[in-house]
Amino acid sequence: MEFNSNKPIYRQIIDYCFGRILTGVWIPGERVPSVREMSVELAVNSHTVLKAYEYLQSEGLIASRRGMGFYLDAEALGTVNRLRREEFFSTTLVELSKEMKLLGISPEDLVEHLRQME
Repeated sequence: MEFNSNKPIYRQIIDYCFGRILTGVWIPGERVPSVREMSVELAVNSHTVLKAYEYLQSEGLIASRRGMGFYLDAEALGTVNRLRREEFFSTTLVELSKEMKLLGISPEDLVEHLRQME
């Protein structure tokens, strides 16, 4: 995984984990990589991975089982979809709106181009 400087690394790890959930690589109820395994896989400090995993735990995506590791929650896919939608509307759409205003793009122009993309 290549990291960019626009976002903290732990947030990029969260996004990476979201991708694993959305693509079915991580299966609900199954064990997910340990902090150490993930830090080796991504070549980052284990404390950075731990910070990302703490966020995933706080959102109910993963749960720790004493002595067994982390497991993916049964509702993780729905939770990721909800979180990604919230981020889209609170961050991505706000930035898009600002850029549209700068470029003189109307909502109608955007809708027209989105329809053409389908």
